[in-house]
Amino acid sequence: MVSSLALSQTITPLSSNTTESLRGLSVVSAQIIWASGTHGTYLRSLDGGETWTASQVPGGESLDFRDVQAFSADQAYLLSAGPGEQSRIYKTDDAGKNWTLQFTNPEARGFFDCMAFWDTKHGIAIGDSLDGRFELISTEDGAHWASTAGAFGPRSFVDEGSFAASGTCIAVQGENVVWFVTGVNAARVFHSSNRGQTWSAADAPLLHDGNSAGIFSIAPGQNGSAVIAGGDYQHPELDGVKLAYTEDGGMTWRPSPLAPQSFFSAIALDPSNSTRIIAVGSTHTGYALDIRDDHWRMFWDTNLNAVAFAGPSVAYAVGPKGTIVRFTLP
Repeated sequence: MVSSLALSQTITPLSSNTTESLRGLSVVSAQIIWASGTHGTYLRSLDGGETWTASQVPGGESLDFRDVQAFSADQAYLLSAGPGEQSRIYKTDDAGKNWTLQFTNPEARGFFDCMAFWDTKHGIAIGDSLDGRFELISTEDGAHWASTAGAFGPRSFVDEGSFAASGTCIAVQGENVVWFVTGVNAARVFHSSNRGQTWSAADAPLLHDGNSAGIFSIAPGQNGSAVIAGGDYQHPELDGVKLAYTEDGGMTWRPSPLAPQSFFSAIALDPSNSTRIIAVGSTHTGYALDIRDDHWRMFWDTNLNAVAFAGPSVAYAVGPKGTIVRFTLP
């Protein structure tokens, strides 16, 4: 734990101008940041989080935007998570003055969780499994979405699915690589090197017994490295592995020795140093210089949902009741 003085020096609460629960977060640059949440809410800051503008997507007041992917001050995608047609994807090219509804889930049993983009026109989204296969859709033009799983899509175990907790259950890297992670009596990492045409899967050592447990977040690094985070959100302090890493492209996963560990809904890697991590959850946030260390550099009592780096020493996180904070990291 850290002292109240250290806490005030490293975590700065920001005024979000909303009380909605926030789970989506996209850091475009040190100045441009987007966030999203319940009741069709999205937020934007153009000054490094000092001020925020909160708005609602017209007609989306009943939607829960669990993921946002922004590319500039003007262009962003929003994904709402929910059963059936509540799972949707919207896009704006004019800072939210107009939103285009690009995708509405046609499957009443379906539930989409999160999305990721290689560039402004090429993205992929993951949904919970149906009839033993995960739902995957992709766009090749930034406007139209179509199934990418087909008859050869990745197969699931019974009830296995992803968690729409932080917009980070799927991630891309380079030009063609995509990863997604699962839970619900399973803890697997799926990997594709051809934008989802074929997949491999590997078991991970994270806690995964029950419907509320598994892997919640993945962050790819460099040279075949990646980190994952999760646990049991209904029992955040339950003993078990909540963090793991790979150094061989996802073929094998090793538990992190960092202690203590609690439930983490999101993990982020410093893009300038792919060993430094920050992980957030409903009870704690941890910051470490290396996921292979046995102790945290800092460990706070917090309630946060999603996190992203904005530079070597700055990260942002969002959480319940409109919470947005800035971390200044040593």
